Amino acid sequence: MNTELLEEYGKIRSGGVGYYEQDRGLIAVWGKEAVQFLDGLISNDMKTIEDGSEMLAAFPNVQGRLLAVVRVLKQGDRFLFETEEATREKVFNNLFRFTYAGDFFVEDLSEQFRYFETYGNASIHVQGGVVYRSGNSIGHFVPVDAVDRFRSEFGTNAANISDELYEVLRIESGIPKYGVDMDETTIVPELGLDGLISYNKGCYIGQEIIARIHFRGHVAKRLTGLVLSEPISQNADASEALDLKSPDGKNAGRITSVTFSPKLEKTIALAFVRYDYLAAGTELLYGDITAVVTELPFLN
Repeated sequence: MNTELLEEYGKIRSGGVGYYEQDRGLIAVWGKEAVQFLDGLISNDMKTIEDGSEMLAAFPNVQGRLLAVVRVLKQGDRFLFETEEATREKVFNNLFRFTYAGDFFVEDLSEQFRYFETYGNASIHVQGGVVYRSGNSIGHFVPVDAVDRFRSEFGTNAANISDELYEVLRIESGIPKYGVDMDETTIVPELGLDGLISYNKGCYIGQEIIARIHFRGHVAKRLTGLVLSEPISQNADASEALDLKSPDGKNAGRITSVTFSPKLEKTIALAFVRYDYLAAGTELLYGDITAVVTELPFLN
């Protein structure tokens, strides 16, 4: 990590103001039957969300595997779904197919906004914007005609967070990324994200498998953290798996994301680790490198 990046990192981790601009999806859903339809599609209970509140949820397929992770914000009579750009089209198509079945409407609002994730005491309000407040940062969907004004509000002392720096912050915070740490082979409970699944609501797509895992057993593997004894690099060729072994040579999981944490002064990683090795403090191996299982997040 170069000197400039370290300075920007230090600014953010010491409570300074910064922002990261990226592509994200924003999809609106409304209609008298919206709650009914949505409850049949996502892993959380739409009946419990109050106006102005938000919740985390997943769209599973019929096998309980992940299509997308979303944040849902209730805004009056609308539900606003925020998701990664990689899953935006998938979420929209999954919702739109039900618009022919009842009083249920869907609109992709993504192109009307730019998304900024802000850190520190950056309490900026933009008229017509949409704000998500869960986690240790704040997500702002800013109308495209207000983007320049929004950026200018930060002033020259704010950190304009680069992709490289955001990746460090993301991994330290234990946030999985679609296509890197999770995809359609991931069974939803394997993510281990608090508040992602309601086990008290009615049926939804994939619910039978997800509930069976919860009530009758446990996941075969789960996303967790690792602290590594030495640096490693993720090969650009995604086909080269970063496989983990137990000390006696058994398959223990695989690493999905790696970075160096300046605050911890250690190389850290996100990984799917098999159930038998999930206890914090368990030592695994990646080649000759020791990987110690650690609860997420690394840093709040």
